[in-house]
Amino acid sequence: MKLLLVILSFMFVTGCSVVGQSEVDTAPYTSIMSDKEQNIEVRNYESMILVSTSMAGGSGNNAFRKLFKYISGENEGRAEIAMTAPVIMDENNTAKKGAEISMTSPVFMNESAENALMSFVMPKDFTLATTPKPTNPEVKVSELTDYKVAAIQFSGTLSDSNIKKYTNILTNWMAENGYNAISKPVTAGYNGPLTLPMWRRNEVLIEVK
Repeated sequence: MKLLLVILSFMFVTGCSVVGQSEVDTAPYTSIMSDKEQNIEVRNYESMILVSTSMAGGSGNNAFRKLFKYISGENEGRAEIAMTAPVIMDENNTAKKGAEISMTSPVFMNESAENALMSFVMPKDFTLATTPKPTNPEVKVSELTDYKVAAIQFSGTLSDSNIKKYTNILTNWMAENGYNAISKPVTAGYNGPLTLPMWRRNEVLIEVK
């Protein structure tokens, strides 16, 4: 079973606004089926390059810092990489800097995973071969391919009650439309923490066959 496990917030993306505007690229996918009335879509992500680290012990902040340092230059990149969004650099990072890299929205989190990981999605033109190698051995690069999911979109916050509500709507829709779940739900956020809840784009995604 493929797991797409990532973070809650774009704390470093200064391109976001209080009304949901963002300069961050979105991971490309193919839409297979869409139910606009319920904001549900079945989609396939052909390929995504993920840079991940463990959230063992529930240490989300620590995992975030490791990945943030990676995209800020704690990698073995040799060439400058064009940014798709401005980021706030870690002024306390004294490591030798490599390439500075942007991430791509959305970000995902799977809290039910036994070995939960936090991951950033790399820009769409990155491959396993071209993604700079992390200098921190706790940060890993991987590729997710043919990730087919049913997704439901909603505004507000990624609270437990909202996640439960929209997960139930999505699973009922899947049952009615002949889709079988092959993974636990993951959540996705597209906006920074300054975006007002009413303008946020959130999703619950479930891998299907």
